Amino acid sequence: MNIYDFDKTIFYPDSSATFYRYCLKTIPRAVLPTVPRSLAAALRYRRGKLGAKELKEQLFSFLPAVGEIGLLVSDFWRANEHRIGAWYLAQKRDDDLIISASPRFLLAPICEKLGVSLIATEMDPRTGRISGENCHDVEKPKRFSERYPDAQVERFYSDSLSDAPMAELSDRSFLVKKHRLFPWPN
Repeated sequence: MNIYDFDKTIFYPDSSATFYRYCLKTIPRAVLPTVPRSLAAALRYRRGKLGAKELKEQLFSFLPAVGEIGLLVSDFWRANEHRIGAWYLAQKRDDDLIISASPRFLLAPICEKLGVSLIATEMDPRTGRISGENCHDVEKPKRFSERYPDAQVERFYSDSLSDAPMAELSDRSFLVKKHRLFPWPN
C-alpha cells in the first residue's frame, strides 16, 4: 500500500483554500458574510491563539448557506481536477490511500473517481462543524492504524515534515514540492 497526503502533495495548491476561493467567486452571497470572522480567525491562528480545527470550522462556516453542497463540490472538481499531479496519476495504484486534513465531503468525490481509499477530517457539510479531531499530524497515523491495523506501507508521500509520524510507518518516504519528489530527510 502507498499512502499520499493530498494538499500540496498530489493536488497543488491546497484543496480547502482552493474550494474556499471557488465558493467566494461562485456563491459570494453565502461566503462574503463570513469573511470578516474568517480573517480574524486566520490572524488568531497565525499568532498561535486558535487551533487548526477551529480555524477550519470558521472558514467553512458559510456551508449552512449553501443549497446543494454535492452539486457545488462536483462543479469544483470539474474545474480543478487538472491540478492533480501527472506524476501521481502515472503511478496510481488501486490500493492507494489518501490521508488528509481536508474535509471528507470535499475529497470523497475525487478519491472515488480516482478509485482510491480516503481518510480525512470528518466535517458535516451542512454545518461546517468537525466531529472528532482534525486529521493532521499525529492524528493521521492514529486513524490509519485504527482502520488498517496490519497494513504494510510501502511508500508515503507528503509536502510537509509535520507528517513525520506517517513517514515513520513507511518503508520509504518522499517529500513532494510542487509535484517534484525528494527523499524524506533523515
